[in-house]
Amino acid sequence: MSLVQVDQQSGTIALSPGDTSYVVRIEADRGTVRQVHWGRRVSLNDALALPPEPGAGDSFADPWDGAEELPADGGLRFGPPALEVRYDDGTNPLEPRLEGFDVAADGDVSAEVRIRFRDARRPLAWTLHYRVRADSRVLERWTTCRNEGPEGTGLLLVRAASAFWNLPVRADYRLSSLHGQWAAEFAVQRRALAVGETTVSSRRGHTGHQSNPWVAVDGGAATESDGEVWCMALAGSGSWRITGVRSPEGRCGVICGAGHEGVELALAAGASWTAPVSAGAYSPEGFGGASRALHAYARASVLPRAERVRPVLYNSWEATSFEVTFDNQRRLADLAAELGAELFVVDDGWFGRRDDDRAGLGDWTPHRRRFPRGLRPLSEHVRARGMRFGLWVEPEMVNLDSDLYRAHPDWVLHLPDRSPTPQRNQLVLDFSRSDVTDWAFAWLDRTVGDFAVDFLKWDFNRSFSEAGSSADGPDRRAVFVRHAEGLHRVLDRLREARPELEIESCAGGGGRVDLGVLARTDQVWTSDNTDAVDRLRIQHGFSQAYPAQVMGAWVTDSPNAMSGRTVPLRFRFHVAMAGALGIGGDLTRWSPAERREAAAMVGLYKEIREVVQHGQQYRIGDPDDHQHAVEYVAPDRSRAVVLQWRVGAASRALQPRLRLPGLDPDARYAVRDDSGTLEHLVVTGAALAGYGLPAALPAGPYGSRLLRLRRM
Repeated sequence: MSLVQVDQQSGTIALSPGDTSYVVRIEADRGTVRQVHWGRRVSLNDALALPPEPGAGDSFADPWDGAEELPADGGLRFGPPALEVRYDDGTNPLEPRLEGFDVAADGDVSAEVRIRFRDARRPLAWTLHYRVRADSRVLERWTTCRNEGPEGTGLLLVRAASAFWNLPVRADYRLSSLHGQWAAEFAVQRRALAVGETTVSSRRGHTGHQSNPWVAVDGGAATESDGEVWCMALAGSGSWRITGVRSPEGRCGVICGAGHEGVELALAAGASWTAPVSAGAYSPEGFGGASRALHAYARASVLPRAERVRPVLYNSWEATSFEVTFDNQRRLADLAAELGAELFVVDDGWFGRRDDDRAGLGDWTPHRRRFPRGLRPLSEHVRARGMRFGLWVEPEMVNLDSDLYRAHPDWVLHLPDRSPTPQRNQLVLDFSRSDVTDWAFAWLDRTVGDFAVDFLKWDFNRSFSEAGSSADGPDRRAVFVRHAEGLHRVLDRLREARPELEIESCAGGGGRVDLGVLARTDQVWTSDNTDAVDRLRIQHGFSQAYPAQVMGAWVTDSPNAMSGRTVPLRFRFHVAMAGALGIGGDLTRWSPAERREAAAMVGLYKEIREVVQHGQQYRIGDPDDHQHAVEYVAPDRSRAVVLQWRVGAASRALQPRLRLPGLDPDARYAVRDDSGTLEHLVVTGAALAGYGLPAALPAGPYGSRLLRLRRM
């Protein structure tokens, strides 16, 4: 079956993302398009026979209301619009007119459908884009808007969503989303979707710790492995808004788009704007299947170098804080190399007059007292120990006590009649301005070249406030969207200029994690909370949307600096080995025995990381269970890795066996257990899935083990 099939007579377009179908029907007489089916794959002939979902039939409603692919403000539409505009004269209703559609295919690899509209009496034109790939269940959608008026004609996009995802009618709906706060990100929340509008969003100028731009909808009974699930994510790194809409008559849809209320984008005559991509996937295999669809999509179509394995890194922050010197970094580098680290990252404190968080941001030259000969000697020492060299940077921020702020106070986000409110003694630079982004690119490019930098930890440590751009215009608050576009441009330029440079996205932990930033970076810092027990819940939520290979996870000191909890080194490693392994403790305080154990665990991780980072992930239970595990299965099912944990004392009750899905049922697998609690076994994939393994873990309040499976 081809990726896109069209029946011109009926206006039916059937898209086939992977083994699923997304069918829309163009209604030329109504000037709109509505969805017919999103679910299991159907043929074009079957699609032609499928009627659209029925709508309300009373005089206070229109059967089309809430059923269109991108409902515009105007006509008999009373639900939330996905497209809303305000013209210069203050008017806003739109009168959509269908202009036509076309299909562009890249052989059998991918295809894009473009459906074109315009306002029948005003200058706005817009296009709905759909992109489908043969190897993915994910459908990409986005919208472009263009002002086609004569010179001097302006308009404001009040809302221009990427997509309105219509869902099949079900007896009930449940919405899943990710919420939290700093140091407690990515908590999974599942709740019944109420009639009306349920919005998750960020008004902070970045994706945020409090919510993440991902949601899933099911009929209320889906489990990790069973039931229909529809998930949507947004590739926008600024403010965003996702709204679940449930009508009284039982219709459901999800609007995904950049910005929030009050953020309006000005379009001058001839100007256009492209909304960020919204990625949607259908899975009949529960929440786990939906996650694996997004993970595979990220690896195949989002991440710039998905085929690479992430290196084991060491970061010096928790060891030295701001007290960074050449001597203590050299000593830490020596110890990190002995453990097997492949990348050494110097964190905050290496630049300007950065003796604490009150000064230095914006002055990106080496601290004269701490690095009198610059960073090149340290970089060379790190390389001589067989590691690559990395630096922490925060390019979008400035301290008031900095040479940059004294020279360019107009470069910060501000409103002209409001006093800026510093947070963490810093303000946000206006990355919607080209002169600011040109400056940022120049010093970043120079720093990478001068000091032979292989890796940047790109941080962002405060949200927007009093945020407006200093650029004149009617859309000052568009910076909540435009800043992120500027960030993307800098990252794109930097990667083009330095193709081997690797970048980690960080925003005080997981405050900027989305498909847009992942398209330009290699990994993300999941959370500033490195407590192993807390991390189990954080990492469980993260995996709902994002693959393990981008999930930075550190082993740090015990007792943990944030929680005060004392956890065995083995348990800490097993937790961090579930993602991109890093080490962040003060190695000068680790005993020789701890360093030997750590080196052995690093060596073990290097043996399994290809499966962890590139394999299909199966969540077995969750952190609220007495025991839970995560399984990673290689793409060819020849190998698998299982990490299993128990928090609290071993229960005297019998525990359910650990059943392992995803393996070749007809193959025999040798099972190795690093804890010694399981005898060497050879058993079929069918038996491992249907019967399982004993769930016993080593004694103690923090039991954990790592299982390695290899096909015989």
